[in-house]
Amino acid sequence: MIDQGVNGTLAARDANRTGDDSHTSRMGVRRTERWFERMETVFRISNCLAENQVKFATCTVLAGALTWWNSYVRIIGNDAAYVMTWIELKKKMADRYCPRNEKKKIETEFWNLEVQ
Repeated sequence: MIDQGVNGTLAARDANRTGDDSHTSRMGVRRTERWFERMETVFRISNCLAENQVKFATCTVLAGALTWWNSYVRIIGNDAAYVMTWIELKKKMADRYCPRNEKKKIETEFWNLEVQ
């Protein structure tokens, strides 16, 4: 059991060091959700118009998420990709990078912290 905790911690540390954004762990879910929050903050303070939010946000993605976005744009085309709303982009990214079972684990952890 200790080995699992140590291995998980080391994997998270290594992912942070290498900039890995595969988002297959709870750390990835948290990182993705923090990115959503940061983007929304930037939109708000810069008065970013809704029609520019997807363009701006997708210019900030890195590594695996950038590869995913570029592939998506190649498939559907630039015009179709950038007509998407921020809400639609968040949904697509959450579906891809925030597995439902991992989000549930985080919610359970949070609930247990609140109850104690």
